[in-house]
Amino acid sequence: MKLARWRADGEDAYGLIEGDMAYSVSDLFRARFHDLKDVLAADAISDLRADAMTSQPVPCDDITWRLPIQRGARVICVGINYPKRYPLDQSVTRPDNIILFAKLDGTLVPHDAPLEIPVGEAADSFDYEGEIGVMIGRTARHISAADAHAHIAGYTVVNDGSVRDWQRHSVHAGKNFAASGGCGPWITTADEIDEAEKLILTTRLNGQVVQHASASEMYFSISQVVSYISHMIPLVPGDLIAMGSPDGTGGSRTPPRFLKEGDVLEIELSGVGLLRNRVGPAGPR
Repeated sequence: MKLARWRADGEDAYGLIEGDMAYSVSDLFRARFHDLKDVLAADAISDLRADAMTSQPVPCDDITWRLPIQRGARVICVGINYPKRYPLDQSVTRPDNIILFAKLDGTLVPHDAPLEIPVGEAADSFDYEGEIGVMIGRTARHISAADAHAHIAGYTVVNDGSVRDWQRHSVHAGKNFAASGGCGPWITTADEIDEAEKLILTTRLNGQVVQHASASEMYFSISQVVSYISHMIPLVPGDLIAMGSPDGTGGSRTPPRFLKEGDVLEIELSGVGLLRNRVGPAGPR
């Protein structure tokens, strides 16, 4: 099942995507569950499907996509999780421990929304990073890696947009430019994914493949990462974990290939979906 949020006919909606149609939940259902996060927390995905499939569908071409995660949701990212040439230090090897950082609200934009190129010199090192997004569906605290998948609601596609020169100032600065990354278009529920560790990530820049890797290449698996974070904080429904980016990012290429205004970035995750964004002009000063 593909769970999504969108806007149509001037109204915000959420529900499911079947083929090229969007089925919204009813007003009565929304009175019980305000957003997808509430549906996940109540383990009511099957109820959502039963309700949404009674609605009059809207063609996906007629909707404006919203992020599949709720506004203000926690986005926890894994750094250095694939063998690759790293833009800031080419000598980096497999870390001894899982490396984490976070993205702020407003950093990610939905499917088909423009990425905002930074102003000034920051625009010269604006990079893409295709990643697997893991959506938490059940509270996880001090869980083992063996139990991790029972706490995952589904998967989505993430672009962990980065400004490499500002990353030298601090990881937080380089990873949190407004509208620099993307997420979506939907959450594909975990029951549709046979083996998450075999998911294939492919990134295309203006139609050219620039990243192509299997989740099996990650230093730290999805299960290991979910378990690790759960020992630090309680993971709750609606939390998103971005699993790190494989080789082929702009800053790791020779010569570097950073994003420019007008570029079209497509990130595809096998069995999950395709996230597409065009690089647009800088936002208001």
